[in-house]
Amino acid sequence: MNEHKIIEVENEKSDSEDNLIVESINKFLEKDVKPYVKEFESQDKYPQDIADKMADLGLFGATISPEYGGLGLSAVTYSKIVENVSAVWMSVSGIFNSHLIMCAAVERFGTEEMKRYYLPKFATGEIRGGIALTEPDCGTDLQSIKTRAKKVGNEYIIDGTKTWITNSVQGTILAVLVKTDPDITPAHKGMSLILVEKKDGFVSRKLKKLGYRGIDTGEVQLENVKVPTSNLIGEIEGKGLKQILAGLELGRINVAARGVGVARASLEDSIEYAKIRKTFGKPISEHQAIQIKLAEMATKLEASRLLTEQAAKAYDSGNRSDLQAGMAKLFATETALFNSTEAMRIHGGFGYSPEYNIERYYRDAPLLAIGEGTNELQKLIIAKQLVSED
Repeated sequence: MNEHKIIEVENEKSDSEDNLIVESINKFLEKDVKPYVKEFESQDKYPQDIADKMADLGLFGATISPEYGGLGLSAVTYSKIVENVSAVWMSVSGIFNSHLIMCAAVERFGTEEMKRYYLPKFATGEIRGGIALTEPDCGTDLQSIKTRAKKVGNEYIIDGTKTWITNSVQGTILAVLVKTDPDITPAHKGMSLILVEKKDGFVSRKLKKLGYRGIDTGEVQLENVKVPTSNLIGEIEGKGLKQILAGLELGRINVAARGVGVARASLEDSIEYAKIRKTFGKPISEHQAIQIKLAEMATKLEASRLLTEQAAKAYDSGNRSDLQAGMAKLFATETALFNSTEAMRIHGGFGYSPEYNIERYYRDAPLLAIGEGTNELQKLIIAKQLVSED
């Protein structure tokens, strides 16, 4: 595997401090999220109060450096938080994940002036947003995007359409991947990342989805949208794809942690149900067929958690972590699919009813195998790293 090794790193915060943060978020989940999931999820209603309380907890600045007003959490602690959030309601984790990918791009590559202006506002949740990459005609193949940013004087004029964009309806800013030079070859050398605020003129509409409800996922129209050239992330055009792919390493760790959360919830609900549901005079947990399912679910869950932790440690080390992040994302999200399906089978007809959470897990899990790069793409990323000589 060449130089792709996991390096243990010392976190600036002590374990006890991180544990206090995790515990406070768990209390928030129990009190302010869990009782309201069915209401918001069934109505596909944006949980504004929950989002505001997450801002109060500092989650919109979870991985932003303290220098800019964030919590400065390690990816290891962050992934634990995402797992716990997703075990209660996966949609909530998306509200701050897309936002934090945008933040990571600004903190890693933005000018100091941009960082000083935006990051403190991002950290408090005063300004909330996300990333706008996917278009109607391209998703995984980002080099095929058509959204254009033409430089005129000290402004960029942006035209194009983005789709499946998280936080595009309720949020007020997006890091938009555009082509500043549509003719250059290879195409990635003509791609840039630009911050576009809603007040600049982009228009969004909410899209309906099978699962992942509550959170706003929208289609974004950019027509003659003008932004200052200072909104370019980094001072040089043509670096956008590299910048956003670096941010997606954290995004894939987040999605892996979501997979762990959904897989965990599926297992925990199945164990609880198997202990009380009886057939042939005894709890179904005593039937070998059910025991085998539970054993497979638990083993895949633990393997997923360990892969996610390994990816988070690699990210925290500051080294390239796309190999580990890809492995974690691939395995953990497939485990979420597996566990939610097995949970449905264990619950039988009750699993198909909205009275139980199982059908929600079953609807949410497929998105994880698609978002932040399809699982098929993850396999290619993994394979390329394995045979790379760099």
